[in-house]
Amino acid sequence: MQQDHLKSVATLANSNYGATAASHAGQVGFDVIIVGGGSAGSVLANRLSADPSRRILLIEAGKAYPPSAYPDPVRRQDLVGGDSQHDWGFQSELGVLGRRLQLNRGKVLGGCSAINGAVMMRLPKSDHDRWAKTHDLGALNWQSAQEFYQSLERTSGSGGEGRDGPVPIHQLGDEEVSDQNRDFIASALAAGYKRTAGFTTEQPLGVGPYVMNTRMGVRLNTGMTLLGDAVRARPNLSIRDETLVDAVVVEHGQAQGIRLANGEFIPAGEVILSAGTYVSPAILMRSGIGPAEVLRGLDIPVVSELPVGRRLQDHPLVPTVWSIRKEAVGLAFPPIGAMLWTASSHAMVGEADLNISTATLPDGGQTPDGAMFLLFAALVRPYSVGSLTIASRDPNAAPIIDLGFLKESGDRERLVDGIEMIRNIARQHPFADMVGAEVAPGVANSDRASINATLAASVLSYQHPTSTVPMGGPSDAAAVVDIDGRVRGVKGLRVSMHLYGLTCPP
Repeated sequence: MQQDHLKSVATLANSNYGATAASHAGQVGFDVIIVGGGSAGSVLANRLSADPSRRILLIEAGKAYPPSAYPDPVRRQDLVGGDSQHDWGFQSELGVLGRRLQLNRGKVLGGCSAINGAVMMRLPKSDHDRWAKTHDLGALNWQSAQEFYQSLERTSGSGGEGRDGPVPIHQLGDEEVSDQNRDFIASALAAGYKRTAGFTTEQPLGVGPYVMNTRMGVRLNTGMTLLGDAVRARPNLSIRDETLVDAVVVEHGQAQGIRLANGEFIPAGEVILSAGTYVSPAILMRSGIGPAEVLRGLDIPVVSELPVGRRLQDHPLVPTVWSIRKEAVGLAFPPIGAMLWTASSHAMVGEADLNISTATLPDGGQTPDGAMFLLFAALVRPYSVGSLTIASRDPNAAPIIDLGFLKESGDRERLVDGIEMIRNIARQHPFADMVGAEVAPGVANSDRASINATLAASVLSYQHPTSTVPMGGPSDAAAVVDIDGRVRGVKGLRVSMHLYGLTCPP
């Protein structure tokens, strides 16, 4: 679940991309080079290569496994978060939390769709309306977006409206979720929350099972679905894996192609960065596109001064741990199955800012006296803003990532609201019949002040970073790209990210 640019992903087949193949120093290149084969890049490669007259190169830093041969960490639905072999290994700065957080990002063809929960959710109408109003993005209104959502979906049963798209999605029924998730739904309803009409509908708020991009326990990442055997066999599509990109080469305001970490230059008519929230802005900065003081400090010539990396946001998540009687532990699969999407008591009018859900602990959380499980609250409309920058021109150096968690007191208040709401849900049946003690933050932390004091030590990332390369209309001074992903001040260069899941502002 990640970020931004639905229109610039879902309609690329209708755009005039790379009309003329690039030529640089006698080299004949590609019409389009796509950097990153994740949730957005795979869509781009699929749709752009559908036109046989276009020569497309997709570059992926990780391994491009055959669609039917992904290893367990990036295939099995119950193994969320991947492993070190398929991860960039990024960490956050200490920040207000005073500790570093592991920031899982998929380094494999399929990107984060190969390591995350495989939940498929459209953005609610309120988010589309807010973008149109706040960021001068009227073309991203709810009604206009529906055809693009539908074009990507291949719906099994209910949960979506698209029938012929490349991405399989399925609305889980209560009988398809784990015992733990089914009990969570029942207890949230008993606490007075309404049942959702569906997380792909115009008004998705409430509690219920997820819409999933899985089948038979397999996480169907975009490397499998958008880049199946037939697509990979297209003669005009080249996929180059385990290849690290250093920078976009720009001359006279026009992108000429890319430079790899080994120094190799590959020319192109157009370059699209789809390397995600952390890698795309780093490539831009190494290319001379970003804040001037950062670039000059690294002796990088300024090509276009833009606020790259200045508006990073992510969703802070606070877990609570509960004991449960061993005999009450039922089937724990699928591990991700249901959610309550609602408003905190401190939410703005019309804003739904909290995700509340349940999860198993590793090894079932077994203890000599019983078992443990998680109920967690995630803040999905944070006020705090972080940043991303680079401290080196070396493409192998990780970017400097400050999530900005808990900078704003309003975020703390709403996370405390979330814990209080969790406690109320846990008191309802059927949870009340099986739950024992609250292990963390624990009954000793019963008032709001004491709960607040525990947050810095417990907050995690929901792994939904966004907005380091923000989109906006002509009047949005904070934007880096326009509604079609074009980078301001540079011709032939776009940045594109996907728009499924819970997101922050573009």
